[in-house]
Amino acid sequence: MSDLIPTGIQLTYLLAASLFILGLKKLGSPATARNGNVMAAVGMLLAVVVTLLDQQVLNYQMILLGLAIGSAIGAIAAYKVEMTQMPQMVGLLNGLGGSASALVAVAEFWRLLGASQSVPLDASISMLLDVLIGGVTFTGSAIAFAKLQGIMSGSPITFPLQQPINALLLGSYLVGGAFLLIDPTNLPIFLGVVGVSLVLGVMFVIPIGGGDMPVVISLLNSFSGLAAAAAGFVVMNNMLIIAGALVGASGLILTEIMCKAMNRSLFSVLFSAFGTGAGAVAGAAGAGGATDKVVHSIDPEEGAMMLGYARSVVIVPGYGMAVAQAQHSVRELADQLEKLSVDVKYAIHPVAGRMPGHMNVLLAEANVPYEQLHDMDDINPQLEQTDVALVIGANDVVNPSARTDDKSPIYGMPILEVDKAKHTIVIKRGMSVGFAGVDNDLFYKDKTTMLFGSAKDMVAKLVSEVKQL
Repeated sequence: MSDLIPTGIQLTYLLAASLFILGLKKLGSPATARNGNVMAAVGMLLAVVVTLLDQQVLNYQMILLGLAIGSAIGAIAAYKVEMTQMPQMVGLLNGLGGSASALVAVAEFWRLLGASQSVPLDASISMLLDVLIGGVTFTGSAIAFAKLQGIMSGSPITFPLQQPINALLLGSYLVGGAFLLIDPTNLPIFLGVVGVSLVLGVMFVIPIGGGDMPVVISLLNSFSGLAAAAAGFVVMNNMLIIAGALVGASGLILTEIMCKAMNRSLFSVLFSAFGTGAGAVAGAAGAGGATDKVVHSIDPEEGAMMLGYARSVVIVPGYGMAVAQAQHSVRELADQLEKLSVDVKYAIHPVAGRMPGHMNVLLAEANVPYEQLHDMDDINPQLEQTDVALVIGANDVVNPSARTDDKSPIYGMPILEVDKAKHTIVIKRGMSVGFAGVDNDLFYKDKTTMLFGSAKDMVAKLVSEVKQL
C-alpha cells in the first residue's frame, strides 16, 4: 500500500499539470478566461492537497495555519482592491511568488548547514538560480508596484555609470556563486549573494518608464514562474517544476507579444529608459506655449448628437478610463446607442492600460459582451468605414505619429488607426502627453474634436444627452 502512495501522488500531479495547460489555453480568450482560471485553480488545489499527503511533510499545523492566514489575506484583497488597481495587484503577487521561491532556497541552505550535510553540486546550482531569479522578481516587482501605485515616480530613474554598476553587481553575484560551488557552507558569501540579487531587482526596474509597465509586468510574471521551477529543483518536487515552467514560458510568450505590439525589442524596453511616466504637459495648445496647431473642442450635447446619429461607433478605452473608473458608464452609453440602432464595437490595443489585458478586465467587470471586443488587427481595417471613433482616455496607442513621423520615439509602433474614421471624439482632461512623453497629432486633426473633462463625468453627460435624442 505504501508503494502506491508515491505513484498516486505523481498521477495526481500529472492531472493537475493537465488542468494547468487547459486553463492556460482557455485564458487566451475573454470568453473562456473565467473557466480557464477555475480549471487552473482546481489543478493547484489538487497539487496542494496531494503534497500535504506526502509523508515528507512534518508539520501540518504550521502549514494549515499558513494556508488560513494566506487565504484570509487573499480574500480580503480580492474584495477590497478595485479593478482599476489590478496592475498593482498583479505586480505585488509576482513579487510574493518570487520571494516565496527564494525563501525555499534560503531555508534549504539553512537546513543543510544546520545538519552539517554536504551540498550536492546540482542542489547548489539550483539554489543559486532560485535566489537570483526570486530576489530580482521580489524587489523588481516591489518597484513596479510603487511606480504603478504612485508611491514613486513612474518616470525612468537613471544616473551616470548605471549599466557598469549593474554589470559589476551581476559579476559579484557570479563570483560569489562560484565560491559557493567550491564551499557550499559559507554563510557570509551566501547572505552576500542574496543581498546582491535583491539590489539587482531594484536596479533592473527603476530605469523603466511607466509606458513600458505592461511588458515589465509580463516579464516579472515569467520570472516568478522560473523562480518556482528552480525551487522545484531545490526540493525535488515535480509539480513545482512543471507549474513554474508553464508560468515562465507563458510569461515569456506574453512579453514577446507585448514587445511586438510596441514594435520594440525587449532590450530596448529594459535599457532605453523610455517614457515619462507622469504625463508631462505638451508644449502645444492648452499648455501655454506658442503653436500654430488648432484644437477643436465640443460639449457633451454636440458629442451626443454625433454619436446618436451615427451608424457605427468604435469605442477605444485607455488608461484614462481606468483611472476614472468609467467602464460602467461606457457600457451604459453603448446600451443607449444600441437602442438607437447604432452598431457599437470596442477596439482593444494590446498595451492599453498598465498590464496585459487591462482593458479586457475592466470591460468584463462592466459586463460588456465579449463579441463586441475587437483586437487591433481585427478593427483597424474597419475604422475607415466607421462614422465615429470615441477615444476615452487613450493617448499613445492612437497617436498617428507612430505611423507618419520617423523622428518620433514611438515610430513604427502599431496603433489603433482612429484618425482614419470619419469623425473622432477624444475624451481627455487636458492636452498632456501620454506615458511615451510625446505630443499626439491626433488631437489637431480636422476630423478630431476634443471633449475635455474626466472620463466618467463626460461619458455620464453623453449618456444623459443621448437619452434625449
